[in-house]
Amino acid sequence: MPQPRLPNIKGLKIAERWFVLAGVGLLGAITLAGLVVTIYAAWLFHDLPDASELADYRPATATRVYAGDGTLIGEFSDERRIYVPYEQIPLPVIQAFLSAEDSRFFEHGGVDVSGLGRAMFKNVFNAATGRRLEGGSTITQQVAKNVLLTNESSINRKVKEAILANRLEATLSKQQILELYLNEIFLGYRSYGVAAAAYNYFGKSLAQLTPDEAAFLAALPKGPNNYHPKRHPDAAKGRRDWVLGEMGDNGFLTPAQVAEAQARPLAAQDAPRRAQYADADFFVEEARRQAIRQFGAEQVNRGGYYMRTTLDPKLQSAARDALMKGLENYDRRHGWRGAWGTTDFADGWQAEALRGTRPPERRSWEAAAVENVAGNSVRIRSAKDDNTGYLLTADAAWANANRPLKRGDLIFVERRDGQYALKQVPRVNGALVAIEPQSGRVLAMVGGYSYGLSSFNRATQARRQPGSAFKPFVYAAALEGDYTPASIILDAPISFAGGANGGRWTPENYSREYYGPQTLRRGLELSRNVMTVRMAQDVGMTNVVALADKMGVGKMEPNLSVSLGAGETTPYQLTAAYAAFVNGGRRVNPYLIEMVQDRDGETIFRADQRRCRDCGRAFSGQESPRLDGRGEQVIDPITAYQISSMLEGVVQRGTATGARGLGRWVGGKTGTTNEYRSAWFVGFSSDIVVGVFIGFDDNRPLGSGETGATGPVPVFNEFMQVALRERPARPFVRPKNAIFRTVNGIEEAFRPGTERRREEEQAPAPEIPLGPQNYNDILRREEEEATGQTSPATPPPTTPAPPRKEPAADLDGLY
Repeated sequence: MPQPRLPNIKGLKIAERWFVLAGVGLLGAITLAGLVVTIYAAWLFHDLPDASELADYRPATATRVYAGDGTLIGEFSDERRIYVPYEQIPLPVIQAFLSAEDSRFFEHGGVDVSGLGRAMFKNVFNAATGRRLEGGSTITQQVAKNVLLTNESSINRKVKEAILANRLEATLSKQQILELYLNEIFLGYRSYGVAAAAYNYFGKSLAQLTPDEAAFLAALPKGPNNYHPKRHPDAAKGRRDWVLGEMGDNGFLTPAQVAEAQARPLAAQDAPRRAQYADADFFVEEARRQAIRQFGAEQVNRGGYYMRTTLDPKLQSAARDALMKGLENYDRRHGWRGAWGTTDFADGWQAEALRGTRPPERRSWEAAAVENVAGNSVRIRSAKDDNTGYLLTADAAWANANRPLKRGDLIFVERRDGQYALKQVPRVNGALVAIEPQSGRVLAMVGGYSYGLSSFNRATQARRQPGSAFKPFVYAAALEGDYTPASIILDAPISFAGGANGGRWTPENYSREYYGPQTLRRGLELSRNVMTVRMAQDVGMTNVVALADKMGVGKMEPNLSVSLGAGETTPYQLTAAYAAFVNGGRRVNPYLIEMVQDRDGETIFRADQRRCRDCGRAFSGQESPRLDGRGEQVIDPITAYQISSMLEGVVQRGTATGARGLGRWVGGKTGTTNEYRSAWFVGFSSDIVVGVFIGFDDNRPLGSGETGATGPVPVFNEFMQVALRERPARPFVRPKNAIFRTVNGIEEAFRPGTERRREEEQAPAPEIPLGPQNYNDILRREEEEATGQTSPATPPPTTPAPPRKEPAADLDGLY
């Protein structure tokens, strides 16, 4: 193979030789440069993202949570973003961003050469002064950087950005690129995208923004922190006004519109909020936990779901207010605990005082310091505005009776009619749950005094003994057997082996007294412990706990003490289990999430799985379709009605007469545990079941006399006054096959055939001899104690019974 011939330069003149050598050198340099460029390009392109991926790009989007009426109540997200299609972005918003960032967006092919030139000219000065270099990037380049590249400032990144911008322009339409940009960009205030920014800065949707508000959002991409509306208001307004001027120069606004918009103040919210409605923190957090269990954290926090819940905002606000008020009332009954801090009024004391931890829900409370004390005349100074004033005399007396106030004490106060009310954060806690008995929809849930102080949800996470609030399940088990509401049970001493220290367990009534033979109804109305234990022994605790579990209370040990509420359950479970007494005996599973749709609007979950075969038919005069009731039938409808009727008697004549003012067709049961450690009331009307629990987190005693009637019943009353305006009480549904007879002036329901046995029914054999007891005399004496008046006695029985003393009707049974 012939070898290539090299040029012979020996015969050439010196000038010619140099010319040849220079040519060879230039050719080598060009070859080397080409090789370097090839290697650089290979290195540059080896990790360059594929622009075509953006055609299906879906940024992380917040899951938004709504109440049943459409009120936004929360948001779950890693990045707070509300994705909005290009077609739904108002034109003024688009025009504002084009004016601020890329006025030639619809003209260039991804890179604006003239804009890049201006940026390079400015960068000469920036480099000399040590400032950050400007990019001169178009909107397309910013999309490439934000979505596909890092945020570094380098020549390599700019080259990649330009290449990707050209590829994006070839892959996506201008509208698609702008949609990505306006949904992806970070705008401060925890906002990703323009829709989230509109809500966080102004509490508005995009369609509600005015031109000056749209211009402010468009001012933010250059540096959200530099134009923070609260920290840098002048810079923020100046940048906004510049954008408005650019909009005018581009013909998007008239000079008059520009002047009008620039004259408006910049009125942004003080801080971003996940929702304007702020009373449902416990509910929203429980919904988040349930959603994550069902769909996974990735989908819930980034999937952009629409989640409609069962919450009723009016009832939720009423529930929060009622529980907080009830816990504050308990706290006031047990005295002032003293100041939460002290100050010597040195410079800066106000800032220190304002750091005191107050409940975020009590926005009207403020920190203050005691300036002077003269008996019950206490002058205070507000840390918020340095105003002075006097405590209400009654509040000063209340505090001084326990731990007298002194100069320098830091306290919380609330302004009231020119004076200040003294406030104290309760240490006691509690829960309230409201459920729709027919469906299981959770209408309201409050898991504690303040979510801001403690996010532990006592409605769903605190397992506590229910006390006498468990008794209806014992009575239901008896009624499912051979008992009727008119059956007679002996209230007399009884004891069992297996007590403390190898002794015997002897249950007692709250009053430590016994009242002889009484009907089931009266035993439940007045919460008789001994009657309940005697009946549970006859029915069998295995049957009792099995029924309670079947109804949703939870699993418990079949011990006789459990019949008096010694097992453990949560307010959420117990309230849901009571629903069966109201809805005809069906167990409904409580739920918070009604429906979930993905970001494309496809329904991926619906709580109500019932099918309606005829719902799609055209109307031609036929009867409307009927859906089966929800839930499993766990007790006979007659049993359910018997219990609801007897629990209505608890309110009208028994331990919960404090709720009697709510009117007819309201029932419930109080519960108080040993040493007053927990207090309960679970009450209901035909359309709502409400459970209230009060207790300390460490299970310490609440104090003598703190029964279910003392604390929880007033909370129930407060809540139901609102609930009954929305859902008026109505008669409980009477079972079709029940037999009704009047017994002692009260209409009782019986299963067919059992009404004839009521005269012969006997309780288990008594352990002490007691003569027959006239039920009307019992009622008469109870009324005498309640009213302080006497009435003519009925003729005495043939064999007089031992003397007995009835307790006041508002006392609850304990075990």
